[in-house]
Amino acid sequence: MDGMGVEMDQVTRFASALRQAGFGGEVETEAALRVAMSTDNSVYQIMPDVIVAPRDAADMARLASVLDQPAFHSLGVTARGGGTGTNGQSLNRGVIVDTRRHMNRVLAVDAQEGWADVEPGVVLDALNDALRPSGWFFAPETSTSTRCTIGGMVSTDASGKGSRVYGKTSDNIIGLELARPEGLLSSLAAPPDWATGMLARAEAAARAGRAAFIAHTPRLNRRFTGYDLERACPEAGGFEWWRLFLGAEGTLGLISRIRVKLRRIEPEKRLLVVGFAQFRQALAAAGALMAFAPTAIEVMDERVQALAGEAGILARLPPALRAGAWQRLAYVFIEFNGTDGPALEARLAACLACLEGLEGARAVHMAQGLAEIKALWAIRSAGVGLLGKIQGVARPVAFVEDCVVPPENLPAFLDEFLAVLEGHGLEFGIYGHVDVGCLHVRPALNIDSAEDRQKLGAVSDAVFALTRKYGGVFWGEHGKGVRGAYLRAWIGEEAYAALRQVKAAFDPQGRFNPGKLVTGDEGALGILTTPFRPFNAPEGDALAGAFRCNGNAQCLSYEASTPMCPSYKATADLRQSPKGRADALRDWHRQRQSGPADPALEAGLLATLDGCLGCKACASTCPVQVDVPGLRSAFYADYYARHARPLADRLALLGERLSPASAACAPVLRPLWPVLGKLGGVLGMLDLPRHYAPKPPRRYRLDKLPQDATALGARPVVLVQDWFSALFDGAAQRDAIAGLEALGYRPWLLKLHPAGKVAQTFGALPAFMAMATRLCAALAALARLGVPLVGLDPALVMQLRQDYPKAGLIPPSVALPQEFLVRELEAGRVFPQAAGSAPMRLFSHCTESTAVPAAGALWRRVYEALGLEVETPSTGCCGMAGLFGHQERHQRVSRRLFDLSWRAKLEGEAEMAASGFSCRCQAERLAGKQLRHPLGLIAQALAGKTP
Repeated sequence: MDGMGVEMDQVTRFASALRQAGFGGEVETEAALRVAMSTDNSVYQIMPDVIVAPRDAADMARLASVLDQPAFHSLGVTARGGGTGTNGQSLNRGVIVDTRRHMNRVLAVDAQEGWADVEPGVVLDALNDALRPSGWFFAPETSTSTRCTIGGMVSTDASGKGSRVYGKTSDNIIGLELARPEGLLSSLAAPPDWATGMLARAEAAARAGRAAFIAHTPRLNRRFTGYDLERACPEAGGFEWWRLFLGAEGTLGLISRIRVKLRRIEPEKRLLVVGFAQFRQALAAAGALMAFAPTAIEVMDERVQALAGEAGILARLPPALRAGAWQRLAYVFIEFNGTDGPALEARLAACLACLEGLEGARAVHMAQGLAEIKALWAIRSAGVGLLGKIQGVARPVAFVEDCVVPPENLPAFLDEFLAVLEGHGLEFGIYGHVDVGCLHVRPALNIDSAEDRQKLGAVSDAVFALTRKYGGVFWGEHGKGVRGAYLRAWIGEEAYAALRQVKAAFDPQGRFNPGKLVTGDEGALGILTTPFRPFNAPEGDALAGAFRCNGNAQCLSYEASTPMCPSYKATADLRQSPKGRADALRDWHRQRQSGPADPALEAGLLATLDGCLGCKACASTCPVQVDVPGLRSAFYADYYARHARPLADRLALLGERLSPASAACAPVLRPLWPVLGKLGGVLGMLDLPRHYAPKPPRRYRLDKLPQDATALGARPVVLVQDWFSALFDGAAQRDAIAGLEALGYRPWLLKLHPAGKVAQTFGALPAFMAMATRLCAALAALARLGVPLVGLDPALVMQLRQDYPKAGLIPPSVALPQEFLVRELEAGRVFPQAAGSAPMRLFSHCTESTAVPAAGALWRRVYEALGLEVETPSTGCCGMAGLFGHQERHQRVSRRLFDLSWRAKLEGEAEMAASGFSCRCQAERLAGKQLRHPLGLIAQALAGKTP
């Protein structure tokens, strides 16, 4: 990792000057944020000096004006969007301009002409969600569409699925606005007087180098862009200066507004998925399939298929397409879009007939409906993240993965490419867009190893030479970044000299994203001279997961209804994300290896980890399963071995440890709870549960273990509860008992054994192990009797499944209620039928829905077996998450999360239930809705009784 690029006093003066100029956004030098901004989806790390987050175009112009002051001429400035670049595109020293945090608005849409004006920080999927009601969409479809920004796509000229038909980003842009020291410059209006000289110099340079530029750029669908001298200077005359910025990676200036060209949503959509015996057969099939004019043909090799299978993702495939034991398949995804249904069906039928005769084609499936098409494409998109999940010190790295050659040259190019990798002894995975000659090949390297870093350089040189040999482009989809060091050799001296003059016209001091693409005498950042991020932790290290984070940034998804990552969704602050936390933990770990950590970094890390809700979505949804709550426990264990714990934390730990005694003393403590609960305000707690220590009827309490299961009655089921539910959630106890009884079971409530959740969260690991060991022993004794164990709250069940094994504990299986009931149905049980009921809506706990994606579907199956219909809407985190929502310092985030994806879905007159105690608390606290446990709705529908 690189150190500070400028003196801190200069940064302090810069921040002060911005405020004096009326800059309204954030200006931050906090250590954890700088570390989070020092990485992307590449293997590189460059520490910036200051992060600014402008609120709008006027703010960005103020920033440009202050930067133009002589005192700050040594500060470089680099714009950043989603930070998904694979080659260090937005990494640099100096000033990082975070456009994602505030400049994320759709400013205007013209549904007649088919264009939209957006700020550079708008996320691609957010834009298309906003456009969908009007029947338009923005075409480039990237695998990172949930978090990449339009500004980043413009800067790298991003591409993706369907680019053969829809083109790259540069083919779908109409105009740009720049933030300059003098003001705003728009390509859609006459240039102001102050810009005429600058534009004249740029045009002269572009025209002088145009012929040489054309001579060195292949005529490909995914053509070279960035300083595009050809299209900036049309044959018919004129100067479209803004085209120079498409693919220029921020090296020419700050983009403040983008006008995008829209396309009509095509109502007819079909998808074929074909399993081939071998990848080479899948690749060979592409040529024949092109005859049917599909929108896209994409491939996934056997290695990626195997990883997807191990991750459980292939379970979403129809059975005919799933590989058998020890079998490997390569998949081809073929999409057809159009407006004429019969014509589309004719093309589809011809394609299916062709597939019957293709060598190696084992199975073909045609998706039915948009939902299945989306789900199947998600399998292909998951390949990007899955490659990072490979175990071991060497993992696939994106550095030669977006080469493009003419499709007819692809087989020969690939043969030589793979020979290079095999010559260096490298393993790899392949996926990509075969219809445009672009295959993503990611070789596995250990970047900590000097030998492997040299291999990175040697392979890059060899593959660069191969792309030239086969008439291709070294960087056809993901931009250039530090690979821009090859640009001079690729484009030739004459054209490169013209690019330099263009840069000098817009950026005479060389300050925009310095060291990238086009540079002066100082030279470019190189693939081996740019600092690398740490790649691996020592074997067995408690923070090893932080090193597994590869910056894929799926945790930065904008979608409110996806659980990962709630704190980032509420704040748009990169520190408050699994990626940002992993970055900070890696840097802290590096410092702790040799002594005390920087107090500023440690304080920042403490703050960002405090903002984690502990929902565990990252532990299952992150492609490489970076478990931030688990990493936080390890950090807290170290930190609180050296520092005193806050009083509120000590009391929470004590409350968990003494919870069995508290439950036993319930008759004494229950009358005192209203007074005790109010004392929480002194400790920064609010809205604590109103009811304390419910006492279920004795006939349901399992206080002593019987000799055999017959003593527990017919069809016994033991309900396992966590300490918080046991002390504060009598309603759920009653609902669960009533629901199971109505279904013909004999429910029992296991005597309280705290699971150690609070102790684990706070890093009190010896206390956690003691409680966890006792609970495992109690569960094991019941399991030996053959009694089904069912968790009352999903957070407890997921802790037993996810955290206990990591601690070396293997508890008996404890099922979610819906899992248990579906197993009973599959074993032949017949449930009673409800006479009918009002509409029902059931919400799953976020930890449950990420760890068990079928959680809602399982509940629907149970309700359907009873003759009931239930909706299971998708939601993100409700914002409660155990103690988080009760802590005064977290109220803004807690309430924001509830508003994002819960509040609107609680409207209406439907009967509602939520599987999680936290979710029910939050719904009552913030919406005045009393949600039932799902088993309570079943009891109500069948009998209307509670015990």
